[in-house]
Amino acid sequence: MSLLGFPILRYIDIDDSEEVIRAIHMTDPDMPLDLVLHTPGGLVLASYQIAHAIKLHRGKVTAFVPHYAMSGGTLIALAADEIMMEEHAVLGPVDPQLGEYPAVSLVKLAESKPISDIDDKSWLLADVGRKAIEQIRSQARSLLEGKYPSEKAEELARILTEGRWAHDYPITYEEAMKLGLHVTKGIPAELYQLMSLYPQPVRHQPSVEYLPIPRFKGPALKSQPGRVLG
Repeated sequence: MSLLGFPILRYIDIDDSEEVIRAIHMTDPDMPLDLVLHTPGGLVLASYQIAHAIKLHRGKVTAFVPHYAMSGGTLIALAADEIMMEEHAVLGPVDPQLGEYPAVSLVKLAESKPISDIDDKSWLLADVGRKAIEQIRSQARSLLEGKYPSEKAEELARILTEGRWAHDYPITYEEAMKLGLHVTKGIPAELYQLMSLYPQPVRHQPSVEYLPIPRFKGPALKSQPGRVLG
C-alpha cells in the first residue's frame, strides 16, 4: 500500500503508539531509553503520541537511525535528546500530506488562483492543508523546545514543515548538521546485528519489540544498559 507518498508494507500506526507508550510506562522514569528507528513514516497521530511520550520521559532518550527514519520517524527522532545516525542514514521532512498530495502544494494552488476558479473540493483540501501545516509545525516546535533555543526551534520546525523539498527528500547526516539538528555520527555494531533479525515483513507481525516486564533502575541494575525499543 502507499501512505504519505511512500510505497510501503508497514507503517507507524496506533497499535505501535500503544505498545511504545506501554513500554515507557513500564520503565523507570530515570532509566535511559535507546530507540531504534527504521521506518518510512506513518500516521501523524501515532507518531506524535510516541514523540510526546518520549519528550516527557525524564531519562536520556537516544534515537538510533541505522538506515532511514522518514516523515513520522523524523518527528519521533526530534523528541529524543540525541540522534545517532550512520553516515549513509537519512531523516526526512515532516510536512503533512493529504492523500497523495502535499498540503503545502494544495495551499499554494489555492492562493495562486482566483477564488472563482477553485472548485469546492480543492478549496476544502487547501483549507484542511493549511490547518495541517500549522498543526505539524506547532507539534515539531513543541518537541524541539528545551533542546534548542526558541528561535532555533522555530526555524527548524518551519524548515521541516514548509515543503521546500519533496516529502521523500533524504536529509543526510551532513545536511542535518548544517540545519543545526543535534545529530551524532556512528551506530554501534550490535544494532546492525539486531537489524538483521528483523527483515521487512511480508505479512503482519508486531513491529514494536521489548521485554514485556517492568524495568526499574536500582542497585541490581546499575551495570545494565537502558531499555531498547525497536
